Amino acid sequence: MAVKFAGTMNAINRGLDATKPAKGADMVEDWEAALADIETPGAKGILRDLASLRKQLEKDAPDADRVHALLHRLGAATTKIAEKADTSQDKLRALGEALTEAGEDSPDEEEDVAAAASPKRARKKA
Repeated sequence: MAVKFAGTMNAINRGLDATKPAKGADMVEDWEAALADIETPGAKGILRDLASLRKQLEKDAPDADRVHALLHRLGAATTKIAEKADTSQDKLRALGEALTEAGEDSPDEEEDVAAAASPKRARKKA
């Protein structure tokens, strides 16, 4: 999972606007696969938001406001779940804080049920 942390943090540090949506969608798919079997409380909500984010990034013209709202929500959830992680707490916390800063709070954001119901990438077998 260290590669996922490094790739995501590098994209955030370079500026997410500089990351092509297709590359962002690939990173989201990697995170979806990595989190698919996690049973920690809060992981399912993160997976739903990742699916919504991936769906936006796969569009020809992603909705920037929706993407920023999802990034903010993912950041807050990642920071919260970091406390419960067995490993990588510091990396998860740093990722959560970076995502929160990259996004914008949008309290009226609704869950994208359609995206959550149809994850693009199947779970990887260990």
